[in-house]
Amino acid sequence: MKTTINLGYIIFLSVVAALGGFLFGYDTAVISGTIAQVTHLFQLDTLQQGWYVGCALIGSIVGVLFSGILSDSIGRKRTMILSAILFSTSAIGCTFCIDFNQLVVYRIIGGIGIGVVSIVSPLYISEVSVAQFRGRMVSLYQLAVTVGFLGAYLVNYQLLAYSESGNHLPIAWLEKIVVTEVWRGMLGMETLPAVIFFIIIFFIPESPRWLILKGQERKATYILEKIYNSFKEADFQLSETKSVLVSETRSEWSILLKPGILKAVIIGVCIAILGQFMGVNAVLYYGPSIFENAGLSGGDSLFYQVLVGLVNTLTTILALLIIDKVGRKKLIYYGVSGMVVSLILIGSYFLFGNAWNISSLFLLAFFLCYVFCCAISICAVIFVLLSEMYPTKIRGLAMSIAGFALWIGTYLIGQLTPWMLQNLTPAGTFFLFAIMCVPYMLIVWKLVPETTGKSLEEIERYWTRSER
Repeated sequence: MKTTINLGYIIFLSVVAALGGFLFGYDTAVISGTIAQVTHLFQLDTLQQGWYVGCALIGSIVGVLFSGILSDSIGRKRTMILSAILFSTSAIGCTFCIDFNQLVVYRIIGGIGIGVVSIVSPLYISEVSVAQFRGRMVSLYQLAVTVGFLGAYLVNYQLLAYSESGNHLPIAWLEKIVVTEVWRGMLGMETLPAVIFFIIIFFIPESPRWLILKGQERKATYILEKIYNSFKEADFQLSETKSVLVSETRSEWSILLKPGILKAVIIGVCIAILGQFMGVNAVLYYGPSIFENAGLSGGDSLFYQVLVGLVNTLTTILALLIIDKVGRKKLIYYGVSGMVVSLILIGSYFLFGNAWNISSLFLLAFFLCYVFCCAISICAVIFVLLSEMYPTKIRGLAMSIAGFALWIGTYLIGQLTPWMLQNLTPAGTFFLFAIMCVPYMLIVWKLVPETTGKSLEEIERYWTRSER
């Protein structure tokens, strides 16, 4: 069957959808370079500063809540178009906002775009991919997220350097955006990829599985023929999907409450929220300040942030290449084990580093090791698993529930990390993250099936017969 697959076409569809992941990463990370400037310009107190950072996460939670239902009702493609509009509106609005309240509103709009795309992009990729390449294709989304992080760090660095170079621009509004209030340019640069994403979505088809669900079999067959280069294989895939849908005669919520499917949803929620309490976003969001507190130069904090982003991106590329060969579960076993060791080493450094006169560069090395282990395991696997675990008829709804848990976890860890660093000490915080890795590993070991190489219909049948 491999010889008949139109892999180039599948890659094209996946890359287009993965551009949403780039916007996700950029929108999430760009905020780090604007906090000090926005705080100074609008004279924000600590609560307002926290609201500026956290308001996009609130938007993400809102976006996740309706994105699955929306993608199930109007289609994956139209939902991606909506996310592109939200990102564009946010970027342009942040660039030209006149006060802090407007800035927050536009950041929330961007956050809604993040929530929507975090569900619909990996969902679309999983539905247009073939079983033996699905892990790699969905991992393109996570790769795009890490590239978005890195892109935001680099844009922030370059724009800040230009604004401090003494150069001036003849156009007043451009001077304001790029020089005097450069944070506007940092946020506004998202407009370019958002518009590209909006335009290029029109060149991809709707998900064939969604079309089958809506009774548009002729369109679905045409797309499947382009994917498989074979009418016979397209007809087989059509029959496979229809055979599963025939058994799903009940409403979406009743399907969601079927014992096997409910088990899959609960497992998805658990691994989504637990993944956040293993320190992933705590390291990405607060790494620079942790480095400074440990004795590394504050002037070099942006360099270390770029270095973390670079390791994250390169490791995700490695994960993309091996996920369909090694398997989802093995990557988690190896990666999470490495995360536990790295977190213990980081905690131990904070306990004994000063007393033993250990160079703070060791801390940087431990952090990079942690980022490597994290990127090659839970970061690479989570969206793959969530996009392939659920039945076609409720895939969007079930992913929204798991995605909601993920964003709640992200918001909580963003709010709680400063408190934990202060009250549990840095050592206690990282030891706690190491402990949280254990239930994650147990859930994957005991409750999650290996999905590598299996069709979405085969995975669906596993869950519906796993509970009597």
